[in-house]
Parts: sequence; C-alpha cells; structure tokens
Amino acid sequence: MNPLFLLIPMGFIALAIGSVLGYFARQSIARKRADKIETTLQKKIAQVKKDAEEITLKAKQKADQIIKDASRDTEDQRRDLFSAQKLITNRESTLTERVSVLDKKEDEFRQRVEKLKEIKTNLEDLRTESIKKLERVARLSKEEAKRELLKNLEQEYQVELLGKMQKLEQSGFEKYEMRAKDILASAIQKFALSQSQELTTTTVSIPSDDLKGRIIGKEGRNIRTLEKLTGVEIVIDETPEAVMISGFDPVRRQIAKIALERLIQDGRIQPARIEEIVHKVESEIVQQVKDAGERAIYETGIVDLDPKVVQLLGRLRFRTSYGQNVLLHSIEVAFLAEAIASELGANVAVAKKGGLLHDIGKAVDHQIQGSHTDIGIRILEKFNVGDDIIDAMKAHHEEHPAETLEAVIVQVADQISGARPGARKDSLEHYIKRLQELESIAEGFKGVDKVYAIQAGREVRVFVNPEVINDYDAKKLSRDIANKIQEELKYPGEIKVTVIRENRIVEYAR
Repeated sequence: MNPLFLLIPMGFIALAIGSVLGYFARQSIARKRADKIETTLQKKIAQVKKDAEEITLKAKQKADQIIKDASRDTEDQRRDLFSAQKLITNRESTLTERVSVLDKKEDEFRQRVEKLKEIKTNLEDLRTESIKKLERVARLSKEEAKRELLKNLEQEYQVELLGKMQKLEQSGFEKYEMRAKDILASAIQKFALSQSQELTTTTVSIPSDDLKGRIIGKEGRNIRTLEKLTGVEIVIDETPEAVMISGFDPVRRQIAKIALERLIQDGRIQPARIEEIVHKVESEIVQQVKDAGERAIYETGIVDLDPKVVQLLGRLRFRTSYGQNVLLHSIEVAFLAEAIASELGANVAVAKKGGLLHDIGKAVDHQIQGSHTDIGIRILEKFNVGDDIIDAMKAHHEEHPAETLEAVIVQVADQISGARPGARKDSLEHYIKRLQELESIAEGFKGVDKVYAIQAGREVRVFVNPEVINDYDAKKLSRDIANKIQEELKYPGEIKVTVIRENRIVEYAR
C-alpha cells in the first residue's frame, strides 16, 4: 500500500483536530477577555453610581438651602406687605376724616355764598331804588347827572388840574431828561470820531485843461476805453482843471478815480495803458475793501463774522450818506450803542454788533431792489447771523417795530451819529421840504394862527388864537402836534413843539 494514501487521511484528521482545538482555544480566550471587560464595566458602573449619589446629595442640599432662603425672603416680604397694608389703612382712615371735614367746610362755605348773594341782591335793589328816588327829586337821569357833575368839577378845578398836571409832567420830564442826558453824554464821551464825516469825492483834479484832450483821446478812444472798463461815465465839461466821474456804484467810481489819477500822473494815456492801470486798480480795490472790513471788525472787537459779511462791510468805505462816510458812521454807531447798552444793562454784544451791521444793506442797495434795511436783513439771514442781531438792526429807521431794548439802543445811536452838528450834509431841497412838512402838519389843527419852523427844523413854534384855545387846550394841542409829527415824519434827533397863547388887550385914552 502506498504510504502517500495514508498521509493524506491523517493530514485531514490532524487538520480537523487542530481546528477543533483552535476553536476551543479562541472561545477560552474570548471568555477570559469578556470576563475582564465585564469586571471593568462593573467597576465603572459602581463608580458612576457613587458619583451620581454624591451629585444627587449635593443637589438636594443646595435645593434645601434655596428653599430655606426663599422661605425666609417670602416671610420678609409678607411682613413688609403687612406693614404697608397697615400704613395704607391708616392713611385711608386719615383721608376719610379729612374729606369729611372738607365736605363740612364746603357746605358751610356754600351757605355763606348764598347769604352773600342774597345780601348783594338786596343791596342792588336798594341802590336802584335810591337812584330812582334821586332822579325823581333832581329831575335828572343818572347819565345827565354824571355829565353835569363832571362838567362842574372840570370848570371849578380846571386851573388847579392844569397846574398840577404841568408840575407833574415837568418834574417827570426833567427827571428822565436828566437821566437820558447823562447816559447819552457818557456814551458820546466814551467814543467820538475826530472827524465825523468824510466825503468820497467823484471829482478828479487835473494840472491843466490841456490834459482834457489827452483824456478824451483821438476820436474819443481813450475816454470810451476808460468808461467801458470801469462802468462809469466820465464827464469832461468847461469846469476848470476838473473832470467829473458819474456812476451809481461807489466802488466803480473809486476805481475810475484812482485809475484816472494814476494815468494823469504817468502821462501815458492810451487804451493799452488804461486797461493795464484799471486791472491793477481793481485788484487793489478788492484788497482795500477786505482790509477796510477787517480794520472795522478789529477796531470794534467783533471777530465772529463771516468773511463775506466782512467784505460787504468794507464796501461801505466807498459809500456816503448825506456826505457822511457809511463805514465810519457804522463804527461810530457800534461804539455808541455799546456805551448806552452798558449804562442801561442791556446785552452789550448784541447792541454793538447790531450797530456795526445796521447799514450793511447799503453795500449792495444799488444792485438789489428794496430798502437797505430789508436788504441787510436778507444778507444777515443768508450768512446765519443771530436773530437777536437782526432784531437789533432792523428797526433803526422805524421800518420795522423795535421789539427789543437793543433795537431801541441801535436806533438812538444811529440818530446820535447822524444828527449831531457837522455829521451830515443835508441837501437844500430835502431841508426845505422837511420844514414845509413840519409847518403844514401844525397848521392843520383847529385854532392855529401861525406856524414857524426854526432851529434848522429842530423846533416848531405854534401861535394859537386865545379866544379859541385856552391854556388846557394849548397843552393838549402841543402833545397832539408832537404825536402827529412823530407818526408822519422821519427825522434824526428830536423836534421841540412850542405852543404860544398870548392875550393882548389894547385900550386908547382919548
């Protein structure tokens, strides 16, 4: 028998036995591992249970503590609530008692009112009955008796009343006039310009009349070039050694004046040279305007103005009003307003700034339609100047009502600056017209015989008919004339109204 055939079966048998032994060996190893894992798990489970019991115990202890604290807080709140409730109950009781007392007093007061009404009704009835009895006895009605009584009293005490009234008015007038004079004198003394007027002339002097032909130029080309560049009219007439410059814009007139003076001094008068000089002068004028505005605000100490407002203020250097330089006038008004405001306890800063800017509209009033006051208001509103400043400046010509004390102060300062002697040069036509208006207003009153305006229009003397106007009526007439002048005329300063009543009795000895 072949040994190979024996080895094969034996190999299979050995393989089967090895497989069985390997299976049991793996099972044994697996059981040991499982027992080890289970033991570990049992230990961990036991530890977890122990930790859980500790956590539960701590949580229970903490919960007990929270419950105790909550119980204690609840008890405290209960005690506070009980105390508050007790206090409210006591207050309700007190209020109930007070309401009861007030109701009782109200009933008593109502009863007293009813009694007073009854007494008043009885008194009215008695008064009416007494008046009727008096009317029957006197045979006069109530109104007739009243008029008769007043008439008799007026006739009897007319002279006495007039004397007392004059005495009181004179005393009050003297008192307030003295105080006003002190304030104004103090203000003027604090600031007064060495020269209150400055006339910006439009006349250019020339060395000789021979230069007039050179200024005109060949076929008028020089004068046409100058007029075209400056926007003014050059008037060359028979006036000896003088050339007139005409134009509505004061800055343009100043440019033409300076340019013409430089051309005359240079001697080269021809279109190219004229154009060069004019452009140069225009640049200088712009700088002069700026410098003038800056000097004005530096001199017055007002430094919070918009640069464009400062430039408009500088343009007033070349503007005049009745011969008075408007920029110098504005500076003067600012200082006068400051002095008066400090005496009266008003806002000094507002009064001073309002005085400086009160004529700002005159810088462009030839370019914009409207009065210089309204133009100035629009300018200041555009550059966000305060409403208090606008209120202070807009009433200086009484076009708008004076709503603040500062507005009245600016108005007074403007009148002081413009009305004092030598400040302005009023035109003859305007002067005559004002005198005629003063006389015509006074002549319109009943009983007036003659009226004379004297003292350059500062006083009106009114002569009345003594047979028509008595002393009492003369006093009333002077007040009425003054009020009408104040309402209808615009004038600087004040106008004195003097009413003269004179009796002349003439007899002849024969």
